[in-house]
Amino acid sequence: MRNVTLDEFYKEAADFTGKEISALLPPGITKEIGHFNVFDVADTIQKVKRKAEMPYNRRAYYKISLIRGKNRAEYADKVIQVEKNALLFGTPKVPYHWLPQDENQAGSFCVFTAEFMVKNKSGLVLDDLPIFKAGGYPVFEISEEKANEINWIFKKMQEEISSDYEFKYDLLRNYVIELIHYGQKLQPASTVHSQQDASARIISLFIELLERQFPIESPTQKLSLRSAKEYADRLAIHVNHLNKVLKESTGKTTTEVITSRMLQEAKILLKQTDWNISEIAYSLGFEEVAHFSNFFKKRTEQAPLAFRA
Repeated sequence: MRNVTLDEFYKEAADFTGKEISALLPPGITKEIGHFNVFDVADTIQKVKRKAEMPYNRRAYYKISLIRGKNRAEYADKVIQVEKNALLFGTPKVPYHWLPQDENQAGSFCVFTAEFMVKNKSGLVLDDLPIFKAGGYPVFEISEEKANEINWIFKKMQEEISSDYEFKYDLLRNYVIELIHYGQKLQPASTVHSQQDASARIISLFIELLERQFPIESPTQKLSLRSAKEYADRLAIHVNHLNKVLKESTGKTTTEVITSRMLQEAKILLKQTDWNISEIAYSLGFEEVAHFSNFFKKRTEQAPLAFRA
């Protein structure tokens, strides 16, 4: 799992569409107002057919999608099956995996940054809204009638973004807000996963996040995730739920699993490198050498230097 930037998004979109990135960028937008753009699903997804699976990643931008076709959305703790039409709300805080289930994919989507929405006059704070909160249900299955209504909003977006109207981005913000309110009024799509499947997926993603930080190959490399809450936040689930799943599967708490892996790496660095103790402590996320020494001695009954000797 990684963070997908807007630059990476446009590189992928250019590959999918066969167009230059410059041709995909919205005309007249500047960094001062953030970023917004709108796309046709058929242009960016259908051309690659089965390769259109979106990996389980975080996106560094917000995304609202009208997707028409049979699909499945996977989150750390849920799977949502959509048979025909869906409205999806993506946020930088919640990673997800979108898998088309047939080749008849259509619809539209828009991408935008928090900076773009700062100028909206509605008072909406994106991350305070239920559809953008971790642990919620950001995918809504909708009828053909509602899909047609939402499609009309996207059509107005596509017409407006290519216009010469001086205040078009103010108008586009209003269309985004209209979509957000549309989603706020919808009921969540039903989930079709067993608890066992969800637990296995959470464990798999947690282990991937944990192991991705290792091996530590340089004294300047530092662990970015150390606490159970930091891992839970990355997975967009409550820390208590992560603890429960790991305890049931491994017999250990999240903190115990993290600690065990850090201790393993500490032993490797002490035996296989010539780094001094302060460098090892720093790379493992300890601000003070004494804290690392206490951590190591408590679990091995040896001081780091004694273990190295």
